[in-house]
Amino acid sequence: MPNVSKKKKKAKAIMLGVGLDSDGHKRVTTGPNFALVGGSKETHEEMTEKAVKINEKLKAKGKELHEVTHEEFDDIAQSVGLKRHHPGAK
Repeated sequence: MPNVSKKKKKAKAIMLGVGLDSDGHKRVTTGPNFALVGGSKETHEEMTEKAVKINEKLKAKGKELHEVTHEEFDDIAQSVGLKRHHPGAK
């Protein structure tokens, strides 16, 4: 039988940003709860700025990413200029 640890694992959440445009450079930026890859210089800077702002807003609320509800995250993301993608919506 496998040895199953009875220790509780800390909840983990991460934001992943993928820039789909490119200017030939490879860009990767990581932070406390985010990883950003790809994108042109402008796109990558914009993703980084928004991830940092989200972290600042989380800190101001006294919460970590894994502690917020989907609705809270949507509100925070919208406040920094992100919009939820709705596939198939017109």
